[in-house]
Amino acid sequence: MKKKDTLYQLLFTALALYLIFLMLYDPAQALAYAFTGLNLWFTKMVPTLLPFMILSGIMIRMNLTENFVRLLHPLLYRLFGTSRNGSYTMVMGFLCGFPMGARIVGELYEQQKLSREEGELLLHFCNNIGPIYFLSYVVPTLGIERPLGPFLLMYGIPLLYGFLLLRITPVLRHLRGTRELCMTSSPTPVPLSGKQEQSANQRPCSLLAAIDASVLSGLIGIAKLGGYMVFFNLLNIMFQPFYHVSSKLLNVYRCLLEITSGIDYSGRSIYYAVLILLPFGGFSCIAQTYSMIRHTDLSIRPYIFHKTIQTAVTAICYLFLYLHGMQSY
Repeated sequence: MKKKDTLYQLLFTALALYLIFLMLYDPAQALAYAFTGLNLWFTKMVPTLLPFMILSGIMIRMNLTENFVRLLHPLLYRLFGTSRNGSYTMVMGFLCGFPMGARIVGELYEQQKLSREEGELLLHFCNNIGPIYFLSYVVPTLGIERPLGPFLLMYGIPLLYGFLLLRITPVLRHLRGTRELCMTSSPTPVPLSGKQEQSANQRPCSLLAAIDASVLSGLIGIAKLGGYMVFFNLLNIMFQPFYHVSSKLLNVYRCLLEITSGIDYSGRSIYYAVLILLPFGGFSCIAQTYSMIRHTDLSIRPYIFHKTIQTAVTAICYLFLYLHGMQSY
């Protein structure tokens, strides 16, 4: 392990030195990349995400989440088996967009209003690009003429994936626990899925206290997202000396780094690649998701695994459509 750690340290040190050299060699380009990230954060993320962060924080702290989904919860419970707070996570995660799904899971789990098992399962499919972002930014930038198909794939795949995940995982865990129980003859009951309601013992905050705490928490969260966007946009300079690199390959790299700036740079040049990479979100999105759950014991590795599977399924769907001549929506 020590040799492996030493190798990692040497690798990251070399990358850091290389990045510093490029920033000093071409400061104007480095400034342009950093400014792009800062501008996209200020014009896109702050006005669209910060109000949702504050509003959701108020509802969580005032114990209003269960009332918010009172009408939808019976349907979501029958389909997905979620608790009331799990249903709230699904609704807000899909409506508000990335990274609100991860943020809500982290906040609810931290306040013991969501079980660890249910929180992990919800995190795998509720943290997606928001529909407002998709329709107002992705669709016009890519020039999608008929957005219904991409829209259904964008949100239908995670919904179906979440349905299978929430229904199959508890059954498999129950069967595995039953086998272990038979082998060990242990009287310990097998823990079941997070379908059961998690009682919240915390007393609700007053309105002013909830607003104050939510505003502070929202500002810290949105500031961290801005830092990630600036840093990952700056990494675009890594391939600056390699002029022979294909422009399309470079645009894919940009989308993998930070999806918003990647779409802005690439436009329509890598149409299908952008649609395929949207569920993954890029490395910046993964880092931002980690920042939303790092204060808990929820792991980022299963999230990356499940996001990769959803991206692969999306790629297969678009490959099927492309081969059948459906090249324009």
